Amino acid sequence: MENAQPSPSSPIAELVARARAAQRIADGWSQAQADTAVAAAGWAIIEPARNRELAELAVADTGVGNVEDKVRKNHRKTFGLLRDLRGARSVGVIAEDPARGIVEIARPVGVVCAITPSTNPGATPANKIINAIKGRNAVIVAPSPKGWSTAARLIEFIHRQFDRIGAPRDLVQLLPPPVNKQATAELMRLCDLVVATGSQANVRAAYASGTPAFGVGAGNVAGIVDETADVEAAADRILLSKTFDNATSCSSENSLVIVDAVRAKMLAALKDRGAVMLATAQKATLQALMWPEGKLSAAVIGQSAQAIAERAAAQDGAGREAWLAIAAAKPRVLMVAEDGFGEAHPFSGEKLSPVLAVYAARDFAEAAATVERIYAHQGAGHSVGLHSAVPERAMALGHTLPVSRVIVDQAHCIATGGSFDNGLPFSLSMGCGTWGRNNFSDNMNYRHYLNITRVSRPIPERVPSEQEIFGDFFAQYGAQ
Repeated sequence: MENAQPSPSSPIAELVARARAAQRIADGWSQAQADTAVAAAGWAIIEPARNRELAELAVADTGVGNVEDKVRKNHRKTFGLLRDLRGARSVGVIAEDPARGIVEIARPVGVVCAITPSTNPGATPANKIINAIKGRNAVIVAPSPKGWSTAARLIEFIHRQFDRIGAPRDLVQLLPPPVNKQATAELMRLCDLVVATGSQANVRAAYASGTPAFGVGAGNVAGIVDETADVEAAADRILLSKTFDNATSCSSENSLVIVDAVRAKMLAALKDRGAVMLATAQKATLQALMWPEGKLSAAVIGQSAQAIAERAAAQDGAGREAWLAIAAAKPRVLMVAEDGFGEAHPFSGEKLSPVLAVYAARDFAEAAATVERIYAHQGAGHSVGLHSAVPERAMALGHTLPVSRVIVDQAHCIATGGSFDNGLPFSLSMGCGTWGRNNFSDNMNYRHYLNITRVSRPIPERVPSEQEIFGDFFAQYGAQ
């Protein structure tokens, strides 16, 4: 179970050694003890006063998102995860198949390195910690530098709950500051499993660490509104998704592809809900603000549409008054018309802000082809949204687009990571399959934090005949 042997001179190695000692204690837990620890870690973030403190700290320290949505996210994602884990077997025998003579036994993976982003410095580490604890693992959180204080406070809350139940504090630890690439790389090398959420640089580093790793692909979700959609309902869902926590989620729509037959109605419905379509000159100003040196600027990440408009006004002398008028109207989303793809068209990529690229399509087939071109640039493997009254179209996207999820008639960023009204597991880490250079395409869940030992016993032999195996082939092509 242990990976590289730590050097006693390294502070990070000492951290891992303490984690291993605590994990050996947890290895002896019953299912009930593991579930108690899960509940303790969950209550550490869900309790309302602690939840709000973490949300406020996250926004104050990272400057990303908004407090009320983070409160909702901390609660909803954690509570949903606890629902998923309730009654799930993760200790000892978890499955038996007498007909096949197989018994499955759940075993811990050991010490987990949990790499977490600044966009969700409370909810994401909590999700990973709870899943890891469910499998009786130890976990060491490697947060982004901006998210360190929020993660530290979360873990302090968890330790207090662990003290109440007699669980070892060292089961959940935090990479000490300063958090940098070297420290994170050493932690990844010394742990038994890496689960990485955040920048693609972090995900690539996790895969290159030499330690087994789960990483997630780039977000850049597109949504399709076809000619059969309930336009008003679609607009409600899209605006809810696109504005939640100032669009910091990798599951927020970055592009919307609208079939021509409903384009005018759809844009009107979005406008009625506070979305503003920018003029061509304003689009150029916004592009310069968002990608000043070809890289998405922190000036817009996780900011409100109003704040972005105010910042655009500050650097657009000729258009200042128009931008200030937009800002004064308190827009919820800024929209730009787009028809290009790739690096020369940055609006076709992920924006991590309430800015939405809007594409036109003659029909559903062209809309699907447009999404495929967007994902050829960025976002392959993640998911696609569909607003349509034709069930077969969701199946068509599932069969043809490079996506791991097709989200039908739902607020995308609420639904993709699991919801109380869909069957996806609650998660803040969504695998993107080989399309997204990942080794899994599920919503990451507790089973990814388990080793499973299979006991195989003899069963009555059954050897098929040659006719059973080759009969159809021989009948069509002969036996030569």
